[in-house]
Amino acid sequence: MTETVPSKAPGGPESPFRHELYPYRGDAQFLSGTLGFIQEALEGGEAVVVAVPSDKTSLLRAELSDEPAVAFVDVTTAGPNPGRLVAAWSAWMKERGEGDRPVRGIGETAWHQARSAAHLSELRYHEWLLNRAFAHSPTWSMLCPYDAADEDQDALRSLSRCHPLIRRDGQYATNEEYLGGNEYAFDVLSAPCDPFQELSFTQGDLAAIRAKVSQCASDAGVSETKLARLAVAVTEIATNSIRHAGGQGTLRTWTQDTTFLCEFRDSGFIADAMAGRSRPDTHQIGGRGLWLAHQLCDLVEIRSTRDQGTTVRLHMDVPR
Repeated sequence: MTETVPSKAPGGPESPFRHELYPYRGDAQFLSGTLGFIQEALEGGEAVVVAVPSDKTSLLRAELSDEPAVAFVDVTTAGPNPGRLVAAWSAWMKERGEGDRPVRGIGETAWHQARSAAHLSELRYHEWLLNRAFAHSPTWSMLCPYDAADEDQDALRSLSRCHPLIRRDGQYATNEEYLGGNEYAFDVLSAPCDPFQELSFTQGDLAAIRAKVSQCASDAGVSETKLARLAVAVTEIATNSIRHAGGQGTLRTWTQDTTFLCEFRDSGFIADAMAGRSRPDTHQIGGRGLWLAHQLCDLVEIRSTRDQGTTVRLHMDVPR
């Protein structure tokens, strides 16, 4: 699994893409910060895309009186996997930014609705990846409100490290806690739950891999619809291992709480942090495996280093 590294590192304060964290407490502060951000946009002739939880959407709609330059989108249409959000924002930005019209986004994640520690970790990673995804987009800026009322300073600090700028009292400034650079400090993957199944595979074993995953997933209670989607994702990821990582890999499957997981390990290296996050070009040959996995699975975790190889975990939710 080999990709190329983009020529520019994730955007810092000097980047044309403006990515601001806005910690707030309560509805009044939420409205004050977001309406100020929107007013700046309207005065500058910019369009605005708002993707926030439904209760916050109602608050803003009541204040804006159907302002035509402001579009509200339902972020849940992208599905539960944070790996789909970069492409979703790209589409929303393109739709609203006709010609060279600048666009602003307001995106608030319902962090308290994260379904697992892995899901929460991938949501934070998405926030960091936004800096890389839009590093060359001078007409694009984004405000990320975060409800700090629960006083979880560790959570706020972790999120702060993903944002080059921070907004306070209606103004944005350089965020000294932003990590920047080319490397992201991933959370360590949890160990597989016992009992787990393990299978080494090589070229010619794709049918056996699909059968193994299908049986284990069915036993775990994965629905028929999701079994079909998982079979495609599994084929794509296993094929990547065979083609790009010496022709072999290792599969593990297990169930944890209400999630079925299958994990692929190989000796390859994925250099491109954006791999699988951007919609492939219609004329592109290859390079669709990780994209399809993100579209088909409820969560995808990827860890890849030159010295330890690559691990890809596919998550499928199981009904309680």
